[in-house]
Amino acid sequence: MLDARRSLGSVSSPSILEWGYRFILFPIGQMLVFIVGAALFLTLLAFLLALAFPEPRPNIVLMDQVNRQLPGMIISGITIGFVYAMIALGYTLVYGVLKFINFAHSEIFMVGSVVGFEVMQRLSEAGHLPSWSPVLLVVVVVLAAMLASGLLAVLIERVAYRPLRGAPRLVPLISAIGISFFMVDLVRAVEAITRNDFNLTYPLNSLEWVRNPVKLAIGENTVNIRPTQFIVVLGAVVTLIALNYFVNGTKLGRGIRAVSQDMTTAGLMGINVNRMISLTFFVGGAFGGAAGALFGMNVGTVTPFVGFIPGIKAFTAAVLGGIGNVTGALLGGLTLGLVESFLNGLLVYFPALGQRYTDVFAFSVLILILIFRPSGLLGERVDEKV
Repeated sequence: MLDARRSLGSVSSPSILEWGYRFILFPIGQMLVFIVGAALFLTLLAFLLALAFPEPRPNIVLMDQVNRQLPGMIISGITIGFVYAMIALGYTLVYGVLKFINFAHSEIFMVGSVVGFEVMQRLSEAGHLPSWSPVLLVVVVVLAAMLASGLLAVLIERVAYRPLRGAPRLVPLISAIGISFFMVDLVRAVEAITRNDFNLTYPLNSLEWVRNPVKLAIGENTVNIRPTQFIVVLGAVVTLIALNYFVNGTKLGRGIRAVSQDMTTAGLMGINVNRMISLTFFVGGAFGGAAGALFGMNVGTVTPFVGFIPGIKAFTAAVLGGIGNVTGALLGGLTLGLVESFLNGLLVYFPALGQRYTDVFAFSVLILILIFRPSGLLGERVDEKV
């Protein structure tokens, strides 16, 4: 999706039907295919595991547990998978343009979750939170987090990365790690000074529509779906569709793709390279901020340290799908989220393992991908230019 070869020539205006298919129906179809494919594959593995270990604990029939928990595991996996995909997009956009990993992106995600908390908390303290409509509240919180995180990403690029653009790749990587530690301590200090606490709990208990889960009957089982899970999935789908349109259907998106293809040639053709790079950081940071706000509303409590594990897993998702490939980031995030959810649901029945080993198996996926397919599931082998 970051290929600029078709973007440098004449671009004809598509019809309404073509536009709707290209920018709405096709990306939604991709998401559905990824979700259904990963869910079916993992469901098959779960049933095979139940056949291989029919009774891992006394009086525990694994097949019955799989049948009962399967819908909930799929829904939880889709929810966290979309969060991983949105964070992974920040990694893959920056890598697609500058060819380095922005490890400070996990803290940009963290800042988005903290900004989301601050917006909701200040509305709650002013007494306005219960009176706001759910749609307006979510839109305001997510947009505030996107704006703050996007601007922060641009500032980081300007201060920490742009002066090092001609340096060896290891130098900006070290700078990114330093920025990451700095952001954690800065947010912790600000929250400790202003609120005397940095364990930040979203004021969701005052919202009637959050406290009532949606009951979904699937066969003989009833699954309780939290409204915040709907918000995460719907918010992620809308923002991913918007990103697809921005990258593939706008002049600025074509400029970013041209810079990612060949920075020098793009500059000679009149494209402002620095502006495109800053825009890339803003878009990637905005997606990280949106993921942070949605994640915070889903889990309820965030801290200045909340970005590390989701950030590492999102990086795993980006590598799994193919670093630098936007569609691959979506595939990797959804796949990793479903794998994690299935492991959380099944490992608890094995006495020697338990849920603590979920991350071990999840990161084993990264190791296997790096060994057998370093370019990722959707990545392409790129030869070095002479």
